[in-house]
Amino acid sequence: MDNCFKFYKNTDCEYFPCHATDDEENFNCMFCYCPLYPLGSKCGGDFGYLDDGTKDCSNCLLPHRPEGFDYIMSKWDMINNIAKNNR
Repeated sequence: MDNCFKFYKNTDCEYFPCHATDDEENFNCMFCYCPLYPLGSKCGGDFGYLDDGTKDCSNCLLPHRPEGFDYIMSKWDMINNIAKNNR
């Protein structure tokens, strides 16, 4: 399988799927926790904010789509810079 490292589906997970979707067949669990979260409004996903200011990603399927892996990797420098600045 080409690019098999980009996709993982865990149907045994008690939370699968963790977001409402009409395409469970192509639901990617590779990024169970989204590495884009710390990018705030620059993540590119479908998010909002709760009343207390917490970022709410419950409507976002970006990391769970088949193309999500490549998108996340395109943001890797931004993610890495956050990690470097927090050491």
